[in-house]
Amino acid sequence: MASTNPGVAVPTIYDVAQLARVSPATVSRVINERGNVDAGMAQRVQEAITALGYRPNSLARSLRRQMAPVWTLIISDIENPHFTSLIRGVEDAAQAIDHSVVLCNADEDLTKERRYIEVAIAERAAGVVISPASDRHSSVDPLLASGIPVVTIDRRLRNSPVSAVLVDNTSGAQCATAHLLESGYSRVACITGPMRTSTAVQRLGGYRRALKRAGAPYDPRLVRVSDYKEAGGYEATGTLLAADERPDALFVLNSLMTMGALRCIADAGVRIPDQMGVVGFDDHLWAQLLRPTLSTVAQPTYDLGRTAAQLLIEQAESPDTAPRTVTLATELLVRESSVRTAAPR
Repeated sequence: MASTNPGVAVPTIYDVAQLARVSPATVSRVINERGNVDAGMAQRVQEAITALGYRPNSLARSLRRQMAPVWTLIISDIENPHFTSLIRGVEDAAQAIDHSVVLCNADEDLTKERRYIEVAIAERAAGVVISPASDRHSSVDPLLASGIPVVTIDRRLRNSPVSAVLVDNTSGAQCATAHLLESGYSRVACITGPMRTSTAVQRLGGYRRALKRAGAPYDPRLVRVSDYKEAGGYEATGTLLAADERPDALFVLNSLMTMGALRCIADAGVRIPDQMGVVGFDDHLWAQLLRPTLSTVAQPTYDLGRTAAQLLIEQAESPDTAPRTVTLATELLVRESSVRTAAPR
């Protein structure tokens, strides 16, 4: 269930489109006097605008006419399948208002991220959706100074006043860890991502909270900080398996590291779930194709993208609107990898 910070509800182009029974693109064409619109549709749009009290900001409209109808989407790692559905959510919303999307891969690199931000400014992008490489060191200030609306996705920026769309990482991690403990595993290890990202910090926090609530001690020797990459997941799992007291369960905090962890466990000849329980963060089709099937924390990735696009439209239409944060719920999907069987498979 989504939660947002308190604020005054302002009618958006989506509200006008719904009331007028037309697409957001049609509303945009009527407002900006672009293209041929059926007279009946145009009248319904105008009536909906009046009924809702919708007021496109004149300064924002003037600015948009000088900008290309293109959004820049900067994601932190294009190899991560987590972003596939998220990208589609952004693109579908963009297409609804006759905008295009340019995809940029920052690869968790602050230098590449800054370069793409400069490109967005130089190309006069109509808006930017960004998954920051760092919650502390990434900066969107140059975009804001250029009058370009910005929304962060998946991760939060600590020092910039922009809207954000997140998932409840803490709750998702807490549920996954609690499930492993309830399934009878006693030494639950955690492979997290770079501590410069809010997702890694929040998910590790959820892991620790579950241990505390279960009365289990937090053991830093069971925690590995990796890089959100497959190779990093493999290496981190290898060090855990080589320990004198190795874990009997593993919670991995993104899909790429989970792939690496599963490969390492298989190479070591460790049986899942009887010798090692496993839960991953992010759910994909391949999780159900594995044997045993993989338990995961699922994120509403398409909704993440679409909600970010809607916030971007709001910011473009009403630049003075206060930034807000939308937090979407996760779901624990329990499958075979985290439930011990009566006898080894």
